Amino acid sequence: MVTDAESLPIDFDMPLLLDACRATGLTIEVCAWDDPDVDWARFDAVLLRSPWSYVERLPEFLAWCERVTELAPLFNPLPVVRWSLDKHYLADLAARGVPVVPSTFIGPGTDPPAALGEFLAAHPAAGELVVKPTVGAYSKDVQRFTRPLAAEAAQYIGRLLDSGCQVIVQPYLDAIDRDGETDMIYFNGVYSHAIRKDALLLPDGTVNAPTQDVRTARDADEDERAVALAALDAAAAQLGLAQPLLYGRVDLIRGDDGKPVVLELELCEPSLSLPFDEGGALRFARALAERVGPGVRQGRPPAARQRT
Repeated sequence: MVTDAESLPIDFDMPLLLDACRATGLTIEVCAWDDPDVDWARFDAVLLRSPWSYVERLPEFLAWCERVTELAPLFNPLPVVRWSLDKHYLADLAARGVPVVPSTFIGPGTDPPAALGEFLAAHPAAGELVVKPTVGAYSKDVQRFTRPLAAEAAQYIGRLLDSGCQVIVQPYLDAIDRDGETDMIYFNGVYSHAIRKDALLLPDGTVNAPTQDVRTARDADEDERAVALAALDAAAAQLGLAQPLLYGRVDLIRGDDGKPVVLELELCEPSLSLPFDEGGALRFARALAERVGPGVRQGRPPAARQRT
């Protein structure tokens, strides 16, 4: 189970998942991805759990993923990691017919006021907008602006670009203040559970961290499940995957027409909200046990395993 020293204290899934894996017969070690003393070739599977410090060290993290992939199976696999850690994937989902929050991407060399002006012209009904880096976690550097504060939003876009980030701009959908966000968790392509997450971007500019107290258990509606499956299927098609993803989280909100749209697709190191579903940790452990095989469950690495 891969984490890091900074993130492990706020990984509330980890204790439940460790207990469930042990009950399933899996032998688990918790390791930091940036610990140079770990011999990753010792393991028969490496599961990305909470290596959330990658946001500030993305090239280093991706290089680590590449090295580990040569030594042991990585879940989810490297192509999924590369694709899903940058929110440009929303454009790929949209191209495959998945309903997503309307998104405009702004990269280096772009004039922020001009790009934002084009966005506002394309979305005349948007009273507010959200600006965030295309790579990020835990609401870091995400800001909400009203339309009259477009100049401030453009300045913020400029600061993100100057820091080396690329930027995504989206209309702020009012339904999130009323209905919250629905996070749906899947294991081996099968729906496990869902939570409601309160709005994190407040009108006064405050940004709340997605802590446990903003989450409540809920069951996803049928139309939400349909969109979530469409997103996961589109991801598999985009990446040419032969198997369903071991785990995935689809975050949905409702658009102005009341229909669900994808806000984010978390396929690398998602919080799975296991404390909010009694059977979620065991379902995940069983899915993992199925994927790594019976030899590992009984403490016997596969005979064909070649150590590097």
